[in-house]
Parts: sequence; structure tokens; C-alpha cells
Amino acid sequence: MRTYIKRVRKALETKDLATAQAQLPVAVRAIDRAVSKGVVHRNTASRYISRLSLAVARGVE
Repeated sequence: MRTYIKRVRKALETKDLATAQAQLPVAVRAIDRAVSKGVVHRNTASRYISRLSLAVARGVE
């Protein structure tokens, strides 16, 4: 999960919006999978997803 989040953040740091938009759904699936396995709390996952989505929508982090 953390690897996929890092990939989105790295793409945003380098101003590579296309990669960030492509990696966002992958990261969201990984976060959802972690919730279903009990690795992270659902509210924490929701916060991660929300912040990543907002950062991609803005184009910066």
C-alpha cells in the first residue's frame, strides 16, 4: 500500500500529472485491499484516498 502511495506522490513531485492520474486508481485499490485485510482502519484509508485524490486534482502536493 505504501509503495503505491509513494508512486503517486513521486509523480506529483516531478509534475508528471499523467503518471499520477494513472497511479491513483492503483493506489486506491491497494488501500482498499489493506482495509479489507484489517491492516489499516477504514477512516485512515478514507483520509489517504481523499488527500491523494485532492493532490492529483490540484496537480501539486
